[in-house]
Amino acid sequence: MNSFQLKKNISLSNFTTWRIGGPAEWIAEPKNNEEIKYLIHWINKKKISCNIIGAGSNLLINDKGIKGLSLCMRQLKGVQIDKNTGVIEVFSGEMLPTLARRAASYGLHGLEWAVGIPGTIGGAIVMNAGAQGHCISDHLESITTISLTGEHQLIKASNLNFRYRYSLLQDEQLIVVSARLKLQPGHPEKIRQITRENLHHRVRTQPYKDQTCGSVFRNPEPMKAARLIEEIGLKGFRIGGAEISKIHSNFIINANKASSYDVQELIKYIQKKVFDSYGILLETEVKQCGF
Repeated sequence: MNSFQLKKNISLSNFTTWRIGGPAEWIAEPKNNEEIKYLIHWINKKKISCNIIGAGSNLLINDKGIKGLSLCMRQLKGVQIDKNTGVIEVFSGEMLPTLARRAASYGLHGLEWAVGIPGTIGGAIVMNAGAQGHCISDHLESITTISLTGEHQLIKASNLNFRYRYSLLQDEQLIVVSARLKLQPGHPEKIRQITRENLHHRVRTQPYKDQTCGSVFRNPEPMKAARLIEEIGLKGFRIGGAEISKIHSNFIINANKASSYDVQELIKYIQKKVFDSYGILLETEVKQCGF
């Protein structure tokens, strides 16, 4: 392994869509299986912890940083698409919107909803990401993983205990290496049109160009977190540099050099106000790391 691939004390703010986070004690961005194996061997030899990061689009990192190795998977890329069978083999670092557009270009139906979600395939599977009544588990057949002791495993989607914004992977320290998806062949132009419309809708109804982590809270179905927050008048409310979006109340914006503390306090404030008004405790969707 080249020394430039394993770096020390690098700010993690550039590894999250919130642009918040202190230094990683160590960080690496593996590009293939061999580099992942090397890094697993390295952390076991050094006896240090490992934090797995995708695109950082659902992540709040402490300003104090993270000990151990931060393993960022966003460079592990590669896609194979069979347009006749609809089978997609994809490495976990591929971005979900990129895959959605490629699937549409092949005339494959099933990922039109995913075009505006700025996460990696691996992160999407861990969180069972979704939108508009669809989610990644609808089309997932299997994944390959590596454990932090170096063991490879092929896991069927049916064994991942998927439910709303949850998979078994949230409770296991497994590195998602690749995934196999099965989409349905359809009418290419129609699929491309729906994909474009979904992206335009997302841009219109969400703070798409701001520094956010996406939805902060899980929806307490059948109610929507955004509606509950909006109805108690919290749109635009701010703590420090963190602000509740005026466009979509379930988004917190890094409006002005927000700290991780600003965001944490705003999350707690929202939870308290919603609970006081409705008796509902909003659960966070965003993962917090280093606290």
